[in-house]
Amino acid sequence: MTRPQKSELVALAAVIAVAAGLRVVGARYGLPYSFLNPDETNIVPRAWRIAHGHGLDPRWYDYPSLLMYVLAPVQALYRHASFGGARTVAIALGLGGVAAAWWLGRRAYGRGPAIVAAATVAVATTHVAYSREAVTDVPMSLAVTCALALMLSGRLEWAGIAIGLAAAFKYPGAVALVPLVVAGWGRRVALARAVGLAVAAFALASPFVLIHAGRAWDATSRVNRLARAGWLGFEHDSPTPIAYLDRLWGAIGPLVALGLIALGVAIVRRTRTDLVLGSFAIAYWLTLMPQRAHFDRYVIPLLPVLGVLAGRLRIAPVALTLLVVPLVWSIGDARRLTGTDTRAVALPLVERALPADAGVAVDPSTPPLPRRVLELTLPGPGRPTDPNRSLTRLRTAGVEYVLVTGSVTDRVLRARSHYPLESGFYDALARLRPVVDVEPAHGLAGPWVRLYRI
Repeated sequence: MTRPQKSELVALAAVIAVAAGLRVVGARYGLPYSFLNPDETNIVPRAWRIAHGHGLDPRWYDYPSLLMYVLAPVQALYRHASFGGARTVAIALGLGGVAAAWWLGRRAYGRGPAIVAAATVAVATTHVAYSREAVTDVPMSLAVTCALALMLSGRLEWAGIAIGLAAAFKYPGAVALVPLVVAGWGRRVALARAVGLAVAAFALASPFVLIHAGRAWDATSRVNRLARAGWLGFEHDSPTPIAYLDRLWGAIGPLVALGLIALGVAIVRRTRTDLVLGSFAIAYWLTLMPQRAHFDRYVIPLLPVLGVLAGRLRIAPVALTLLVVPLVWSIGDARRLTGTDTRAVALPLVERALPADAGVAVDPSTPPLPRRVLELTLPGPGRPTDPNRSLTRLRTAGVEYVLVTGSVTDRVLRARSHYPLESGFYDALARLRPVVDVEPAHGLAGPWVRLYRI
């Protein structure tokens, strides 16, 4: 591979600058709370505890531990868990993903595809959004992209290490073993070493998943069962393949068409590079097919590959022009995050309205109250109804107030036939006059928030 020319490096720097601007704007949304993504509350406080002498075992295995270890050095600087500090690391990892896409494109097909791939990741709405959040999907995608680039460079052992790290960020990173086998076909000894190094890297980066293998298996099995059953908000989705094509469209807009055409070309031509990239795209896509919880973040690892493949069609000006669409979408998303979250405004109002000894029931995604509360469970397909979603039962238990937001309520009411008892609970609340009512208007973003006295 030839050394990059100065003009290419300037173009890459410009792409990274755009990517940084998109990600930095909105990164402070909702601070000091985790209103951007509730998963941050599962990860950042555990990283803080690791940094402050509570041991390396996070005692939670829905995800592996590597991201917590990566966040821990920054968390060591704070007296309390800092979502803002964690998001600075997340942004750095997101920008690393842009650079990794450029590297993969250059190793795959040359300079033009490299810039197209980097630009795709830079402006993709989903990658931009999750690069502001201290969660696992973007770091896993970064490691997978590096692994693919190393495979195309012939460095199978290093690719194996990258795969182990990808899986230590999030378990589906292990899917990259499929293209590793393709890349190492005919090199049995090197391939065996690479697989062994992948296992070793995972063990070193997330050791307690193996030490507590039974608990980790139970946790991941539960997460997978929930994803296969579906999730609140996806009840009216299209069939899974169409739903995920829609998520790809929402991430990169019309460029997805070029990427899919180029994937078809790769399947026909079947060069070594085509087989490596195509095998990952197909294998990863197949892992999504049993899912009925069609989260947009699940398609993030496919974005660099689709960008590289789109670039290989040798119509870079067309591809870059198409990326104006997701760029505009990402700018709009960032602009919305410059507002104040409704829950941050509602929190002091709720605290003032609540008597010191009052019992309170709270829905998920509500402002975090500094008192003991009765937490209502999140509804979802196949989940039992929380018996506490009854005003009669709450009153009998001594609960006087209920705090809810549109984040859960609106999704339940849109799927009323799936959740008749939960819908009845919210209908009963709506007949009461709220004590606190904060709406997303006049510079406020986020869901509406209401406190009811029952």
